[in-house]
Amino acid sequence: MELNTLTAGLSASPQIMPADMQVIKDAGFKAIICNRPDGEGADQPTFNEIAKAAEKLGLEAIYQPIVAGKVSDDDATTFGETLKALPGPVLAYCRTGTRSATLWSLSQAATLSVADILAATKAAGYDMGGVVRRIANGGKTPTDTGDASYEVVIVGAGAGGIAVAASLKARKPDLEIAIIDPADVHYYQPGWTMVGGGIFEPQETVRTMGSLIPRGVHWIKAAVAAFEPDNNAIILDGCRVIKYGRLVVTPGLKLDWNKIDGLVETLGQNGVTSNYRYDLAPYTWELVSGMKSGRAIFTQPPMPIKCAGAPQKAMYLSGDAWSRRGVLKDIDIHFNNAGGVLFGIKDYVPALTEYVEKYDATLNFFHNLVAVDGPAKKAWFNVAKPDTPIERVEMDFDMMHVVPPQTAPDFIRVSPLSDAAGWVDVDQATLRHKTYDNIWSLGDVMNAPNAKTAAAARMQAPVVADNMVADMRGGAPVAQYNGYGSCPLTVERGKIVLAEFGYGGTLLPSFPKFLIDGTKPTRAAWFLKEKLLPPIYWKGMLKGREWLAKPEKITTKQ
Repeated sequence: MELNTLTAGLSASPQIMPADMQVIKDAGFKAIICNRPDGEGADQPTFNEIAKAAEKLGLEAIYQPIVAGKVSDDDATTFGETLKALPGPVLAYCRTGTRSATLWSLSQAATLSVADILAATKAAGYDMGGVVRRIANGGKTPTDTGDASYEVVIVGAGAGGIAVAASLKARKPDLEIAIIDPADVHYYQPGWTMVGGGIFEPQETVRTMGSLIPRGVHWIKAAVAAFEPDNNAIILDGCRVIKYGRLVVTPGLKLDWNKIDGLVETLGQNGVTSNYRYDLAPYTWELVSGMKSGRAIFTQPPMPIKCAGAPQKAMYLSGDAWSRRGVLKDIDIHFNNAGGVLFGIKDYVPALTEYVEKYDATLNFFHNLVAVDGPAKKAWFNVAKPDTPIERVEMDFDMMHVVPPQTAPDFIRVSPLSDAAGWVDVDQATLRHKTYDNIWSLGDVMNAPNAKTAAAARMQAPVVADNMVADMRGGAPVAQYNGYGSCPLTVERGKIVLAEFGYGGTLLPSFPKFLIDGTKPTRAAWFLKEKLLPPIYWKGMLKGREWLAKPEKITTKQ
């Protein structure tokens, strides 16, 4: 935890955790301001969790969420007034602390000199040069010139961003590339399902960001605020400007926890959990390993979501654990899916249905979770069956695994790069933007009709790299993405149904024949390592030696 002093009455900090509250109180702070909207990151506690921890220690907590890069003059005025009203000293935080420092800088523009603002923020570790330019420019950030310029800029250092950077460097080693991402750590998010199933430890899913960014690629540790594609410019938090020749947009998506009434108040307690957050996946296993009887509900929201198989995997691994402990007969499992089918590719449904029957799970289709009361152990679902009025159904639970609704990040949805639904608008074959010829996108954030999985990003990365290099040489696109996606549905420990498919549900098996019978698992390391994902991904895939390459249930033991 960082406590960066701006004034005697205010400090700024990157994301804090409920467990930090005692240290914050011991440091003398009397109040906290949260400037980060819920759901920005998969390792982010909700404000409600922070507020509860603060209240226990007598600290005031105020929620003033600011979308990255969208600090208005009114926001700054509100921040200044809140600061005056709260007992001090005050700690303000967001993802990195930059938004909080920006709010303070703008709120002081009428009372402090530019030199004083720059001196205070620089001493605290924040570069407010862009904010000063905004103040001097009448509240606007000029983008005709930039603080830095690169041949290629990649927004997002997840699987897609790192893979495309590696692909580009392999094709053009001297290319000047910058990756923009504010996170210090990189998460192998597919592994969180395994954490919730008691197979992985949480720390196995984490690597430092710097250790995974390819050598020779610049890392700009900042959040993107806005895009100015007509000027080939990106505005960062703090109003810094980065210019680019070509741009790759791959920041992932946003988990919208607040879209379900009452959910943020009960996450991580009262039997309500989710493998979609790093700090909650261990709670899933705690609930599963301690449960002996009762009702367990597993939810799936409307599409699109990342890793469409993850909601089912949570159910299968839980059922397997209860079966191994001999308590399955006393547990009433329900899979409540907002959609109308178990899996979108019908070829894989029979193999999955065998495990639904094995765990005696009840499938409730068209059931969309809309509200939860954790202390009362009740949940409400809107049941929207075709050609019938929507009906609200109440269900009791002892444990509930929730998958939140998901959207494009806020700074994408409001940008000129997005389509009407908020996703980056690309040609589904070339992955090039439909309006801006020097912009490409891949991963969860773009609007091609494919599954949002790490396996999809792995296949998209060389397509983007090939087409960008062809463009640099003055040629037309040379590679096409066929919609490949993969869902390795872990149905019990050591067994998976490996669903591989492309656009329109076409089956696209990619594993070589020597892996299909599962007799040579050690040779799988070569196959996965060559697929351009960071080592954390293929090592995660290898753990457990779980293979299956056809819709029928072909498996190997651990």
